[in-house]
Amino acid sequence: MPIGLVTLEIHIPDAHSLKDKRQVLRSLKDRLRGHFNVAVAELDHQDLWQRSVIGVVGISGKDGHLSETMAAVLQESEQVLGRSLISHEIEYL
Repeated sequence: MPIGLVTLEIHIPDAHSLKDKRQVLRSLKDRLRGHFNVAVAELDHQDLWQRSVIGVVGISGKDGHLSETMAAVLQESEQVLGRSLISHEIEYL
């Protein structure tokens, strides 16, 4: 059973507090969970106002479906975050 992991490195220049950062991240996490039925968590930089690393994990019985889902997750993230998305990585386990 394949597992897909999308790692997103984010810079939020308009965040001036952890509350500002959490608002941006909560919006992204809720949107990805709702649209794609994936698990989403903040993996790093929890104590910094303007940086974050988000992990998105999905599992599927079919490789093709998982690849499509992970690509769609990345595309949706790019739309939501715009230039705030510094880098990304997709892995399959």
